[in-house]
Amino acid sequence: MDASAELDEPIPYMARTRAYYGALGYPPYRWAHLDDVPFASLGKPLGTCCLALVTTAAPYQPDKGDQGPGAPYNGAAKFFTVYSAPADVIPDLRIAHVAYDRDHARADDPATYFPLAALRAAVAAGRVGRIAARFHGLPTNRSQRVTTETDAPEIVARIRADGADAAILVANCPVCHLSLALAARALEAAGIAAVLMGCAKDVVEHCGVPRFLFSDFPLGHAAGRPHDRDSQEATLDLALTLLESAAVARTTVQSPQRWSPDPSWKADYASLDRLSAEEIARRRADFESEKRRARPNRTATGAVAS
Repeated sequence: MDASAELDEPIPYMARTRAYYGALGYPPYRWAHLDDVPFASLGKPLGTCCLALVTTAAPYQPDKGDQGPGAPYNGAAKFFTVYSAPADVIPDLRIAHVAYDRDHARADDPATYFPLAALRAAVAAGRVGRIAARFHGLPTNRSQRVTTETDAPEIVARIRADGADAAILVANCPVCHLSLALAARALEAAGIAAVLMGCAKDVVEHCGVPRFLFSDFPLGHAAGRPHDRDSQEATLDLALTLLESAAVARTTVQSPQRWSPDPSWKADYASLDRLSAEEIARRRADFESEKRRARPNRTATGAVAS
């Protein structure tokens, strides 16, 4: 097998992040692994269903520093409690607070991580009945206990209050994938069908979810290519098809779309062999600085430290 073929596999995010943060001096993160996976059938035709969107993207906060395209990690822009906002307008959401793939993405098209426009097109085409009046934001919480005991039940309660029949959850960073996987499980256990759209296959399948649409794209592009409406609508349609057709839990479908004919981009994410000792030390200092910037938000919301 040549090097190119070996790279053309899903990125092993759990192993890469474990090694990367270990080199920065942090203890290994324990990724959730659950044997039993709840499963709820859709129950009625998709064309009559109300769908809710769940995101880990954060509302733009002008007073919290750079959150624009290509911005570095911004701890001050994080949120620590579930939020909801009207879905009748396209919101200004950013992902500067998460570890998306900044080597290969600028996050300059929110439709790649928040597919509201594509979902509207599906409603207009009669593919979906309607969109719930609100969408919901789930914190990227490293504490699995807080996610399962606090955040996921709150998402379930809000989606149920909105009268939604099903939910689409769109992940960005590796921990986003885990947080939303836990939320998807909670929704299914409550009888609400859910499909998770993401790019970190190992994280999601290790945890165990009912339905997963995997796009082999850089993190931050679970909803399609940037500035490519056809890609975004096709990606959403795959998620909708999976939502209505899956018969059992742990059903994964991979999008046929390719990011590039050359898979070498996959070698870059959290690759220690490409970093000097000085660069590793600098990244450790930057990470600690951003944690300090995020602390006031965490304290103000009463969130539990993770």
